[in-house]
Amino acid sequence: MTGSEETPSFRLAYVPGVTPAKWVRIWNERLPDIPLRLHQVTAAEASDMLRAGDADAGFVRLPVDRTFFSAIPLYTEATVVVVPKDHVITAAEEVTLADLAEEVLLHPLDDVFDWDAPPGEPAFERPATTEDAVELVAAGVGLLVVPQSLARLHHRRDLTYRPLTDAPQSTIALSWPEEATTDLVEDFIGIVRGRTVNSTRGRQAEQTPQDSQGARAQPKRPQKATAAGRGAQGRAGGPKRTQSAKPAKRGKPRRRS
Repeated sequence: MTGSEETPSFRLAYVPGVTPAKWVRIWNERLPDIPLRLHQVTAAEASDMLRAGDADAGFVRLPVDRTFFSAIPLYTEATVVVVPKDHVITAAEEVTLADLAEEVLLHPLDDVFDWDAPPGEPAFERPATTEDAVELVAAGVGLLVVPQSLARLHHRRDLTYRPLTDAPQSTIALSWPEEATTDLVEDFIGIVRGRTVNSTRGRQAEQTPQDSQGARAQPKRPQKATAAGRGAQGRAGGPKRTQSAKPAKRGKPRRRS
């Protein structure tokens, strides 16, 4: 036997911006003998890793190929624009895409939004990663539109962000190959959905011997007597009548003299 067969584990991929610590903690409490191994991957790499079988499940950004993957949407993030702290946009509590029409907006190669190009003026070139784009925002090259979790992940003291009310949004989901829905995957789905340790995981529970005995011990309900039965037994539930000869006719009483 190989080492992986002797010591099974659950491999969980997650994209930047997702914090799986809460679910990992619950897993370790419920399944201490099965280690959970984390793999951080880019949003573009997540589907490839799951498809190749290098992870059992993953926290990904939608959309995914629903002909191959199952997915449970968990939450949708707010979208923000990252700006220098002294930028004029910081005077507003929230902004719209129209407010960015004359701004240079950076479009990194790992952008998680499904648009051909962000609004505003395009930058001279596309940065390789969101982290590189944040550095360019700090250098005054342009602004950056990202999910709020990525703005927090790449936080800098000289930068801030404002909600962008009419921009696309990104949804985080738990996803796994549909044909590889193992018991461990079901266990993790239960944890993510908040099921208790005693709740079922969607699989039919086996009947216990006590349940089987209890089912056999139940008394049968008495059957209602049919018309034929009543003819033989009398009234339903009453004693059986015996057939006897007809009583003799009584004569007239004699007159006393």
